[in-house]
Amino acid sequence: QRATVCIEDVAAAAPATIRWFQSYLLKDRAATLDLVRRAVAAGYRGVFLTVDSVRFGFREVDARNNFCALPPPLTLANYVATPPGIGAAAWEAREHKAWDQNSEALFDTAASWDSVAWLRTELDRLDPSIPLVVKGIMTGEDAASAVDHGADGVYVSTHGGRQLDETLGALDALPEVVAAVPAGTPVLLDSGVRRGTDVVKAIALGATAVGVGKPLFFSLAVGGERGVDKLFEILAEELRVAMALTGCASLADITGDVVCAR
Repeated sequence: QRATVCIEDVAAAAPATIRWFQSYLLKDRAATLDLVRRAVAAGYRGVFLTVDSVRFGFREVDARNNFCALPPPLTLANYVATPPGIGAAAWEAREHKAWDQNSEALFDTAASWDSVAWLRTELDRLDPSIPLVVKGIMTGEDAASAVDHGADGVYVSTHGGRQLDETLGALDALPEVVAAVPAGTPVLLDSGVRRGTDVVKAIALGATAVGVGKPLFFSLAVGGERGVDKLFEILAEELRVAMALTGCASLADITGDVVCAR
C-alpha cells in the first residue's frame, strides 16, 4: 500500500510470483477497501493487515536527515488512483521533520478488532479464498483475538524494530503466539532475520515461514537486482548448512529441541 510503485505495475512486472498485499487501515475506510479490491483484481493471493501502525514510532534518523517527504518524482503511487481521503493533505505537508510523522495522519487511530472482522467480511465478498493474515502481533492474547475476529493467520513482527522502543524481539514473542492459536494456524515472523540460522531458530520455535525486510533493501542498494538474487542465494545456503549441522534433513525436522531458549 505504501509503495512508490502501484499495485498493478508490481503485478505486471512479476506475473509468475505469488503476491500478497500489505494493507493499512486508513481513516477513509472506503479508500482502504478500494486498495484491497485493486489488489485482488490484480491477482494478489493474500492480504496482510498491518495492526502495529495506527501511529508510527518516532523516526529520529529521518528527522536528523530532514527526511520529511518523499523526494520528487517519488510518491505513494497507490494513492494516485485511490485518493486516501481524510488526512490526505497532511502526508506530504512537511509539518514534522520525519516523514512518517506526516504520513501517519492517514491512519485510523481508533481501529479495533472489529476492523479485522470487517476486512474478513469484505474479502469474503470479493473472494473467500483470499487469506487474511494480521501483521504486527507480539502477544498470545492479541494472536487469539486476531483469529477470533476472522484472521486466517498471524504475523509476529516489531515492524523491523522501528515502532516501540525496548519491546521484546519478535523471536522472543514467537512461542507465546504459537501456543495461543489453534494448531495448524499459520504463524509468520519477521524483524531480525539476517542469516540462515535465524530461519532455523524461527521454525524451531513454531514459525510457519519468515519474512526478510532490511537485508533486501541493503542488497538492492548495493547490487541492484543481482544483489537481491545473491542475498537469497546466501540465505538458502546458510539454511542448508545450518540444517545439516543440526541433523535436520527437511524443514519438518526443525523442531523445538534444535534450539535452547534462554
